[in-house]
Amino acid sequence: MIPVEFIAIAVFLFTYALIIDERIHRTVAALVGASIIVALQIVPWDKIPEYLDLGTIFLLMGMMIIVNTARLSGLFEYIAIITAKFAHGSPIKVLILFSLLTAVVSAFLDNVTTVLLITPMLIYLAELMELNPIPFLLSEIFASNIGGTATLIGDPPNIMIGSAANLSFNEFIINMGPIVVIDMLIVMLMLYAFYGRGLKVSPERREQIHDILKNLDEKAAIKDPALFRKSVIVILLVIGLFFIHSSIGLEPAVVAIIGASLILLWTRQSPEAILEKIEWPALFFFGGLFIVVGALVETGVIASLATFVVSNVSSTGEAMLIIAWFAAFASAIVDNIPLTATLIPLINGMSGSMDIYPLWWALSLGACLGGNGSAIGASANVVVLGIADRNRIKISFIEFLKVGMVILMVTVAVGTMILWVKFVGV
Repeated sequence: MIPVEFIAIAVFLFTYALIIDERIHRTVAALVGASIIVALQIVPWDKIPEYLDLGTIFLLMGMMIIVNTARLSGLFEYIAIITAKFAHGSPIKVLILFSLLTAVVSAFLDNVTTVLLITPMLIYLAELMELNPIPFLLSEIFASNIGGTATLIGDPPNIMIGSAANLSFNEFIINMGPIVVIDMLIVMLMLYAFYGRGLKVSPERREQIHDILKNLDEKAAIKDPALFRKSVIVILLVIGLFFIHSSIGLEPAVVAIIGASLILLWTRQSPEAILEKIEWPALFFFGGLFIVVGALVETGVIASLATFVVSNVSSTGEAMLIIAWFAAFASAIVDNIPLTATLIPLINGMSGSMDIYPLWWALSLGACLGGNGSAIGASANVVVLGIADRNRIKISFIEFLKVGMVILMVTVAVGTMILWVKFVGV
């Protein structure tokens, strides 16, 4: 008789191998793993709700509904055109302003949607300035992943961590916000050092670009003025509720569902059309993965691993550094969602012997910023490179790696230093 612990580990490794291999969709891989776990009753049927992190799933679902509805109004195109006009044809200003726009929007809305809407505008501006678009696209990717680190809703790993550790929206802003601001400033300087010499446009050409941009009508981007106004109001309301959700006793997932319900009710958009655009594969991927990882918890594998780690780690500070750097480099290679799902119960298992509060921020830092390390490190990377490829702009895996790994190491190093000073001391 094979011990149930070995079966749980085998199914977990099998599922992970299918996800990394990518020959079948990662959602199918997660559902296959979950089906085996449930069929073998490693996780009893009545315990499945304990391991399905509904806080993560409903938060993602609510935000997807809000973004997909607002998108129909032309809101994001409007913001992109306004930003382009502020740049006045200056390549450096375009790089900085669009990076900041991407970071800010990615902190509050889905970063894949953000880059889907901003990338075509960046490619257009690069062609207009007759410049290499690669620096602009790389800066957008890095800004998206860094900006998403700042808030509870900015990146799926943060949503998972916040739900598992019961961390508030404001706690993320307070602990991760300063790191993101400093990292963004450093990355902007680094990108200028890497590409600044090639980002030059003659004064005459800049004037021509300025005239072309003046003729772009941001108001024409608004497809539905009433929907535009309602979308802005609902998004601001939801963000406001996120800031005070812990004070009024609402879970972040409840805030997102309230916002989704309100925008559907108020705008009278077809629910069928909006719900069709929800990334259902992503939500089912989460659900299946939670069950597979839940099997490791149910069988005591995670508890044993936590005991082993604790016995070999002398302090919270040491554990914090190990988790941050392991998560960062691992996230550059594999999807940060299953990685985060695996590390969450491990950290919980360490709570009996050390203060695990700083470890949540180390995990957030590594899992989110690690995505900058390679071309496959985050969903936003894959989306931007896909759009670039369709526009005959080639960014090779090695070219991305050369810049991305430097960005990863510098930003994670800065972040871990700030966390060390905050939680361990000088």
